Amino acid sequence: MESASDTIARIFSDDHSGVGSEIADISHRLERINAAEFKAPAATRRIAVANQKGGVGKTSTAVNVAAALAQGGLNVLVVDMDPQGNASTALGVRHNSGDPSVYDVIEGRATIAEVMQDCPDYANLQVVPASIDLSGADLELADMPDRNNLMRIALDSFLEESDTHYDYVFLDCPPSLGLLVINAMCAVTEMLIPIQAEYYALEGLGQLINTIGLVQSNFNPELLVSTMLVTMFDKRTLLSREVYEEVKTHYPSIVLDTTIPRTVKISEAPSFAQSVVTYDPRGMGAVSYREAALEINERSTVVLETIASRRNEN
Repeated sequence: MESASDTIARIFSDDHSGVGSEIADISHRLERINAAEFKAPAATRRIAVANQKGGVGKTSTAVNVAAALAQGGLNVLVVDMDPQGNASTALGVRHNSGDPSVYDVIEGRATIAEVMQDCPDYANLQVVPASIDLSGADLELADMPDRNNLMRIALDSFLEESDTHYDYVFLDCPPSLGLLVINAMCAVTEMLIPIQAEYYALEGLGQLINTIGLVQSNFNPELLVSTMLVTMFDKRTLLSREVYEEVKTHYPSIVLDTTIPRTVKISEAPSFAQSVVTYDPRGMGAVSYREAALEINERSTVVLETIASRRNEN
Protein backbone atom coordinates (compact mmCIF):
# COMPACT_ATOMS: atom_id res chain seq x y z
CA MET A 1 0.00 0.00 0.00
CA GLU A 2 1.27 3.47 -0.88
CA SER A 3 2.23 5.55 2.14
CA ALA A 4 0.94 9.08 2.70
CA SER A 5 4.34 10.58 1.93
CA ASP A 6 4.64 8.52 -1.26
CA THR A 7 1.17 9.69 -2.34
CA ILE A 8 2.08 13.33 -1.76
CA ALA A 9 5.43 12.89 -3.51
CA ARG A 10 3.65 11.37 -6.54
CA ILE A 11 1.06 14.18 -6.64
CA PHE A 12 3.75 16.83 -6.58
CA SER A 13 6.35 14.97 -8.65
CA ASP A 14 5.90 17.34 -11.58
CA ASP A 15 5.42 20.41 -9.42
CA HIS A 16 8.67 22.34 -9.39
CA SER A 17 7.28 25.09 -7.16
CA GLY A 18 8.68 25.53 -3.67
CA VAL A 19 5.27 24.83 -2.12
CA GLY A 20 4.89 21.45 -3.77
CA SER A 21 8.32 20.17 -2.85
CA GLU A 22 8.00 21.55 0.68
CA ILE A 23 4.72 19.70 1.28
CA ALA A 24 6.24 16.47 0.00
CA ASP A 25 9.34 16.95 2.15
CA ILE A 26 7.49 17.72 5.39
CA SER A 27 5.16 14.75 4.86
CA HIS A 28 8.12 12.41 4.45
CA ARG A 29 9.87 13.82 7.53
CA LEU A 30 6.69 13.54 9.61
CA GLU A 31 6.27 9.91 8.67
CA ARG A 32 9.90 9.22 9.57
CA ILE A 33 9.77 10.96 12.97
CA ASN A 34 6.50 9.24 13.84
CA ALA A 35 8.26 5.90 13.35
CA ALA A 36 11.33 6.90 15.39
CA GLU A 37 11.99 5.43 18.84
CA PHE A 38 13.07 7.61 21.74
CA LYS A 39 15.23 5.70 24.21
CA ALA A 40 15.65 6.53 27.89
CA PRO A 41 19.21 7.73 28.61
CA ALA A 42 21.26 5.71 31.11
CA ALA A 43 21.07 8.58 33.61
CA THR A 44 19.07 11.78 34.01
CA ARG A 45 20.27 14.46 31.61
CA ARG A 46 20.17 17.89 33.24
CA ILE A 47 20.25 20.62 30.60
CA ALA A 48 20.20 24.41 30.89
CA VAL A 49 18.92 26.23 27.81
CA ALA A 50 20.68 29.58 27.72
CA ASN A 51 21.69 32.51 25.58
CA GLN A 52 22.05 36.00 27.00
CA LYS A 53 20.78 37.46 23.73
CA GLY A 54 17.00 37.73 23.66
CA GLY A 55 14.82 36.67 20.75
CA VAL A 56 16.88 33.68 19.62
CA GLY A 57 14.24 31.03 20.29
CA LYS A 58 15.59 30.02 23.69
CA THR A 59 12.26 29.39 25.43
CA SER A 60 10.72 27.94 22.27
CA THR A 61 13.60 25.47 22.17
CA ALA A 62 13.30 24.50 25.85
CA VAL A 63 9.53 24.04 25.64
CA ASN A 64 9.32 22.24 22.32
CA VAL A 65 12.28 19.91 22.80
CA ALA A 66 10.83 18.98 26.20
CA ALA A 67 7.38 18.41 24.67
CA ALA A 68 8.85 16.31 21.86
CA LEU A 69 10.73 14.10 24.32
CA ALA A 70 7.59 13.70 26.44
CA GLN A 71 5.63 12.80 23.31
CA GLY A 72 8.32 10.18 22.68
CA GLY A 73 7.42 8.54 26.00
CA LEU A 74 10.19 9.92 28.23
CA ASN A 75 9.72 11.57 31.64
CA VAL A 76 10.60 15.26 31.48
CA LEU A 77 10.79 18.11 34.00
CA VAL A 78 10.97 21.75 32.90
CA VAL A 79 12.14 24.37 35.40
CA ASP A 80 11.27 27.91 34.31
CA MET A 81 14.04 30.23 35.55
CA ASP A 82 12.89 33.28 33.57
CA PRO A 83 10.81 35.94 35.43
CA GLN A 84 8.84 36.47 32.20
CA GLY A 85 7.41 32.97 32.69
CA ASN A 86 7.11 32.28 28.97
CA ALA A 87 7.91 28.58 29.32
CA SER A 88 5.18 28.31 31.95
CA THR A 89 2.72 29.98 29.59
CA ALA A 90 3.61 27.72 26.66
CA LEU A 91 3.21 24.59 28.79
CA GLY A 92 -0.17 25.67 30.11
CA VAL A 93 0.55 25.97 33.85
CA ARG A 94 -0.50 28.68 36.32
CA HIS A 95 2.13 31.30 37.07
CA ASN A 96 0.47 34.42 38.41
CA SER A 97 2.25 36.61 40.93
CA GLY A 98 1.89 34.98 44.33
CA ASP A 99 1.45 31.45 42.98
CA PRO A 100 3.94 28.87 44.31
CA SER A 101 6.88 28.96 41.90
CA VAL A 102 10.60 28.50 41.38
CA TYR A 103 11.04 31.75 43.37
CA ASP A 104 9.90 29.91 46.50
CA VAL A 105 12.19 26.98 45.69
CA ILE A 106 15.30 29.12 45.29
CA GLU A 107 14.62 31.04 48.49
CA GLY A 108 13.98 27.83 50.44
CA ARG A 109 10.28 28.31 51.22
CA ALA A 110 9.13 25.28 49.19
CA THR A 111 10.42 22.19 47.44
CA ILE A 112 10.21 21.43 43.74
CA ALA A 113 7.65 18.70 44.47
CA GLU A 114 5.43 21.24 46.24
CA VAL A 115 5.37 23.81 43.43
CA MET A 116 5.56 21.75 40.23
CA GLN A 117 2.47 21.26 38.05
CA ASP A 118 1.49 18.77 35.38
CA CYS A 119 1.50 19.96 31.78
CA PRO A 120 -2.09 19.53 30.51
CA ASP A 121 -0.89 17.97 27.24
CA TYR A 122 1.43 15.30 28.67
CA ALA A 123 1.08 13.32 31.91
CA ASN A 124 4.84 12.65 31.82
CA LEU A 125 5.83 16.33 31.58
CA GLN A 126 6.00 18.39 34.79
CA VAL A 127 6.71 22.10 35.08
CA VAL A 128 8.16 24.26 37.85
CA PRO A 129 6.63 27.63 36.94
CA ALA A 130 8.13 31.11 37.17
CA SER A 131 6.37 34.43 37.63
CA ILE A 132 7.23 38.11 37.79
CA ASP A 133 8.01 37.55 41.49
CA LEU A 134 11.35 36.12 40.35
CA SER A 135 12.46 39.44 38.84
CA GLY A 136 14.12 40.65 42.04
CA ALA A 137 15.79 37.35 42.85
CA ASP A 138 19.23 38.36 41.52
CA LEU A 139 19.48 41.10 44.14
CA GLU A 140 17.98 38.96 46.91
CA LEU A 141 20.37 36.09 46.22
CA ALA A 142 23.47 38.29 46.25
CA ASP A 143 23.96 38.13 50.03
CA MET A 144 22.79 34.54 50.58
CA PRO A 145 25.30 31.85 51.58
CA ASP A 146 26.09 29.34 48.82
CA ARG A 147 24.05 31.59 46.52
CA ASN A 148 25.32 29.90 43.32
CA ASN A 149 24.15 26.42 44.33
CA LEU A 150 20.62 27.03 45.60
CA MET A 151 18.97 25.51 42.54
CA ARG A 152 21.39 22.58 42.46
CA ILE A 153 20.66 21.71 46.09
CA ALA A 154 16.89 21.82 45.47
CA LEU A 155 17.13 19.79 42.24
CA ASP A 156 19.47 17.18 43.73
CA SER A 157 17.09 16.67 46.64
CA PHE A 158 14.03 16.40 44.38
CA LEU A 159 15.55 13.89 41.95
CA GLU A 160 16.81 11.76 44.82
CA GLU A 161 13.43 11.64 46.58
CA SER A 162 11.08 11.55 43.57
CA ASP A 163 9.16 8.35 42.89
CA THR A 164 9.40 9.20 39.19
CA HIS A 165 12.71 8.77 37.41
CA TYR A 166 13.17 11.76 35.12
CA ASP A 167 15.02 11.15 31.87
CA TYR A 168 15.46 14.86 31.14
CA VAL A 169 15.43 18.04 33.19
CA PHE A 170 15.46 21.35 31.29
CA LEU A 171 16.12 24.71 32.92
CA ASP A 172 14.93 27.62 30.79
CA CYS A 173 17.19 30.57 31.61
CA PRO A 174 16.49 34.31 31.35
CA PRO A 175 18.28 36.27 28.59
CA SER A 176 21.04 37.54 30.88
CA LEU A 177 24.18 36.36 32.64
CA GLY A 178 23.10 37.08 36.23
CA LEU A 179 22.78 34.92 39.33
CA LEU A 180 19.70 33.07 38.06
CA VAL A 181 21.67 31.84 35.06
CA ILE A 182 24.69 30.99 37.24
CA ASN A 183 22.35 28.98 39.49
CA ALA A 184 21.03 27.12 36.47
CA MET A 185 24.54 26.38 35.19
CA CYS A 186 25.57 25.04 38.59
CA ALA A 187 22.46 22.82 38.79
CA VAL A 188 23.01 21.02 35.47
CA THR A 189 25.67 19.04 33.65
CA GLU A 190 24.84 20.24 30.14
CA MET A 191 24.24 23.45 28.21
CA LEU A 192 22.00 23.72 25.16
CA ILE A 193 22.62 26.97 23.29
CA PRO A 194 20.09 28.12 20.66
CA ILE A 195 21.67 30.38 18.04
CA GLN A 196 19.63 32.55 15.71
CA ALA A 197 20.69 32.31 12.07
CA GLU A 198 21.91 35.93 11.97
CA TYR A 199 25.37 37.40 12.39
CA TYR A 200 24.33 39.49 15.39
CA ALA A 201 23.63 36.24 17.24
CA LEU A 202 27.24 35.15 16.78
CA GLU A 203 28.60 38.27 18.46
CA GLY A 204 27.31 37.33 21.91
CA LEU A 205 28.24 33.66 21.63
CA GLY A 206 31.84 34.27 22.68
CA GLN A 207 30.70 36.07 25.82
CA LEU A 208 28.39 33.21 26.74
CA ILE A 209 31.09 30.59 26.13
CA ASN A 210 33.44 32.65 28.32
CA THR A 211 30.87 32.75 31.14
CA ILE A 212 30.36 29.00 30.88
CA GLY A 213 34.13 28.58 31.09
CA LEU A 214 34.22 30.62 34.31
CA VAL A 215 31.46 28.47 35.82
CA GLN A 216 33.35 25.33 34.81
CA SER A 217 36.55 26.61 36.40
CA ASN A 218 35.07 27.89 39.65
CA PHE A 219 31.80 26.10 40.41
CA ASN A 220 30.86 23.19 38.15
CA PRO A 221 33.76 21.35 36.44
CA GLU A 222 31.37 18.73 35.02
CA LEU A 223 29.46 21.32 32.97
CA LEU A 224 29.53 20.50 29.27
CA VAL A 225 28.31 22.48 26.28
CA SER A 226 26.68 19.46 24.71
CA THR A 227 24.37 21.00 22.13
CA MET A 228 23.96 24.01 19.85
CA LEU A 229 20.81 24.43 17.79
CA VAL A 230 20.44 26.93 14.95
CA THR A 231 17.01 28.56 15.10
CA MET A 232 14.99 30.92 12.87
CA PHE A 233 16.71 29.32 9.90
CA ASP A 234 15.61 30.26 6.39
CA LYS A 235 17.07 27.82 3.87
CA ARG A 236 16.24 30.23 1.03
CA THR A 237 18.73 32.84 2.22
CA LEU A 238 22.48 32.76 1.85
CA LEU A 239 22.87 34.44 5.25
CA SER A 240 21.19 31.59 7.16
CA ARG A 241 23.30 29.00 5.39
CA GLU A 242 26.50 30.96 6.04
CA VAL A 243 25.73 31.38 9.75
CA TYR A 244 24.99 27.67 10.07
CA GLU A 245 28.23 26.72 8.32
CA GLU A 246 30.21 29.18 10.46
CA VAL A 247 28.88 27.73 13.70
CA LYS A 248 29.22 24.15 12.42
CA THR A 249 32.87 24.80 11.48
CA HIS A 250 33.74 26.11 14.94
CA TYR A 251 31.71 23.54 16.92
CA PRO A 252 31.39 20.52 14.61
CA SER A 253 30.64 17.91 17.28
CA ILE A 254 27.89 19.77 19.14
CA VAL A 255 25.88 21.64 16.49
CA LEU A 256 22.80 19.63 15.59
CA ASP A 257 22.23 18.73 11.95
CA THR A 258 18.60 19.75 12.48
CA THR A 259 17.75 23.44 12.12
CA ILE A 260 14.58 25.18 13.30
CA PRO A 261 12.77 27.23 10.65
CA ARG A 262 11.29 30.66 11.18
CA THR A 263 7.53 29.97 11.23
CA VAL A 264 4.50 31.86 12.53
CA LYS A 265 3.14 28.73 14.24
CA ILE A 266 6.11 28.50 16.64
CA SER A 267 5.47 32.06 17.82
CA GLU A 268 1.70 31.62 17.82
CA ALA A 269 1.51 28.41 19.89
CA PRO A 270 2.20 29.95 23.36
CA SER A 271 -0.80 32.27 22.99
CA PHE A 272 -2.90 29.09 23.06
CA ALA A 273 -0.92 27.77 26.10
CA GLN A 274 0.64 25.05 23.98
CA SER A 275 3.93 23.97 22.51
CA VAL A 276 4.04 23.95 18.72
CA VAL A 277 4.37 20.17 18.95
CA THR A 278 0.74 19.96 20.10
CA TYR A 279 -0.58 23.15 18.50
CA ASP A 280 0.51 22.41 14.93
CA PRO A 281 1.67 18.77 15.01
CA ARG A 282 1.99 18.36 11.23
CA GLY A 283 3.70 21.70 10.68
CA MET A 284 7.32 22.38 9.84
CA GLY A 285 8.12 23.82 13.27
CA ALA A 286 6.76 20.82 15.18
CA VAL A 287 8.49 18.31 12.92
CA SER A 288 11.80 20.19 13.18
CA TYR A 289 11.70 20.34 16.98
CA ARG A 290 10.82 16.64 17.16
CA GLU A 291 13.80 15.89 14.89
CA ALA A 292 16.05 18.03 17.10
CA ALA A 293 14.79 16.19 20.20
CA LEU A 294 15.48 12.84 18.57
CA GLU A 295 18.99 13.94 17.63
CA ILE A 296 19.62 15.09 21.23
CA ASN A 297 18.26 11.77 22.49
CA GLU A 298 20.45 9.74 20.13
CA ARG A 299 23.57 11.52 21.43
CA SER A 300 22.87 10.53 25.05
CA THR A 301 25.48 7.79 25.33
CA VAL A 302 28.35 9.95 24.07
CA VAL A 303 27.30 12.95 26.17
CA LEU A 304 26.91 10.96 29.40
CA GLU A 305 30.25 9.24 28.84
CA THR A 306 31.95 12.62 28.37
CA ILE A 307 30.36 13.97 31.57
CA ALA A 308 31.44 10.85 33.48
CA SER A 309 34.98 11.32 32.20
CA ARG A 310 35.01 14.93 33.41
CA ARG A 311 33.71 13.79 36.79
CA ASN A 312 36.52 11.25 37.13
CA GLU A 313 39.14 13.82 36.19
CA ASN A 314 37.95 16.10 38.97
